[in-house]
Amino acid sequence: MQFAKPLPSYLVHRYQGWKATTYSENQSWYRRLASDGQHPRAMVISCCDSRVHVTSIFGADQGEFFIHRNIANLVPPYEPDGDHHGTSATIEYAVTALKVAHLMVLGHSQCGGVQGCIDMCKGHAPELEAKESFVGRWMDILRPKYDLVADIEDAQQQARALERQSVLASLSNLMSFPFVKDAVDKGELTLHGLWTDIGEGGLEYYDPKLEKFLPV
Repeated sequence: MQFAKPLPSYLVHRYQGWKATTYSENQSWYRRLASDGQHPRAMVISCCDSRVHVTSIFGADQGEFFIHRNIANLVPPYEPDGDHHGTSATIEYAVTALKVAHLMVLGHSQCGGVQGCIDMCKGHAPELEAKESFVGRWMDILRPKYDLVADIEDAQQQARALERQSVLASLSNLMSFPFVKDAVDKGELTLHGLWTDIGEGGLEYYDPKLEKFLPV
């Protein structure tokens, strides 16, 4: 593999700093995590966006969250077709093997994936319409929800609305997984929809009774 290169020096220096401080001061804890295995209480499905850092938002330590990240924090519908399903496999492992008690879907403001879906729906992103576009085909999961926000004239408000719809779409698709529905029905698992404002540091949760997102 001649194409693989050594780490950039700044990352090497950061690692060495972490090993000499954070790891050194908590060495017994890290060794316990390694020997006892993981027992996270919750799973979080969030966006790949580098500005979204779920462990920072909740002040979580290693071992607390089982985290899966993908474009626009989407969950596909249950389709056991034999193809590659990274997100579906992660959900299966979290629910059936780790038996997490909570499963949170975290959306966010200024989501590039959601904006790409809007652009596709408006006919402004032919590159995403191409069959070979992985991003475009992934955003097809959210595409049906565009009709719910199509009449919103303000571009920013429309994007924020579809970002929240991405969370709801994922929650709905989660319930199409038999093992998720079974765990929810038995009271062994609770689902939570969240949306965070990157710039303001705000966090909202979905209230099913009021059918809207409310500030935490």
